[in-house]
Parts: sequence; structure tokens; C-alpha cells
Amino acid sequence: MEDNYRHKGLRKKLVNEIRKKGILDEQILNAFMAIPRHLFLDSGFLEFAYEDKPFPIGSGQTISQPYTVAFQTQLLDIRPGSKILEIGTGSGYQACILAELGADVYTIERQKKLFEKTKKFLSRFPYDLHLFQGDGFKGVPQHAPYDGIIITAAAPEIPQDLVDQLQIGGVLVIPLGEGSVQTMLRIVKQEDGSLQRQQFGGFRFVPMLRDSGND
Repeated sequence: MEDNYRHKGLRKKLVNEIRKKGILDEQILNAFMAIPRHLFLDSGFLEFAYEDKPFPIGSGQTISQPYTVAFQTQLLDIRPGSKILEIGTGSGYQACILAELGADVYTIERQKKLFEKTKKFLSRFPYDLHLFQGDGFKGVPQHAPYDGIIITAAAPEIPQDLVDQLQIGGVLVIPLGEGSVQTMLRIVKQEDGSLQRQQFGGFRFVPMLRDSGND
């Protein structure tokens, strides 16, 4: 797991780029500086690892654009010890960012092959991540409630099972919509169970798929 001076220099440029785009939380920027994104990509993409772009990671999935990862993370408003459920483990990059910020991370991946690959890879990092393979629409109810839930794929609707797993005052960050562009929502669960919604513009994600599958 080489992380040399060149990688760190490229990472610093990426951090400066996402800062200019409006990510001003220094703890989040420090987390991006701490985690070597190039290790999460196939060797063919190493030269481009620190560009602010998404890249394919296999099984029809992508590693999200760093700005998008940072934006969603910022909306979660993480505190040390926050219990966070991530829907869509993917490469594991977002989960590591959350863990670096001090979150207690639970993460679920639908694609079995990708899950197995990522689980093995993440064992090389010093984070105590809780990984599950299954249907993201159903979440991980056995460990609920969560302070925050982050969905890293385009959701066709707000999954009620996930709302049920959110504690009162908890935050759900979800890219909502079935078209080519989704609307980023920050949803806060109120004491009466109602949902307070805020919109944060358009983003592009791969679709969120149902059932556990064996892809």
C-alpha cells in the first residue's frame, strides 16, 4: 500500500480543489488528505486518482467524485461516535472518510463480488468498519437506530425501512430521482415521525438496485 510524496502532493491539490468548490469543513478536508484515494482504484486509473471525477470499480459501480463524497459527508454533520449507516459500500472510500471523522460506520453492499473484494481490501486499514452484504433498501435493522444514513446511489424513492431505522433528530442524505440527474436531499426525522427536507441541487449517481443479488 504505497503512499508516496507524489501521491500526497496530488492529494493536497485535490483537497484545495474541493475547498474552492465550497467544502470548508477542515475536519472533512483533513480526512481527504489522510486517505489515499489511489489505493481504492484499479491500477489503470492510478494516474487519474486525484482528479475530481468518478471512476468505475467493477460490477457496474463507481467510486464517486471526491466533491460529491465531501458534499454528502458535510450534510451528515458527523460528530465523533456518530452511528452512521452507509447504503452502498462500493470501493469503501466513503466508509473510510466517515471512519476517519470518528463515525461508527455500518455499511451494506448489494453486489456480492464487490462486497467480498472490498471487505478483503478494507481489512488493510485501521478502521473498525461493520460490513454487510444485502439489500440496501432494507438497511441493517439489527443495529438501528442510526444518527445518520447516507445513500450513495440514486434512489427512486425514500425507503421507509431506512426512515424507520433513523433515530429522532437523525439525518438521511439521499440522492433522489430515477432520471440522469438526482436531487440531493437532507432529511431530518422529527419527534412526531415526520420528515423535514432540504434540497441541495443536482448530482449524478448509478441507480440503487433492489434485492441482495449474487452479482
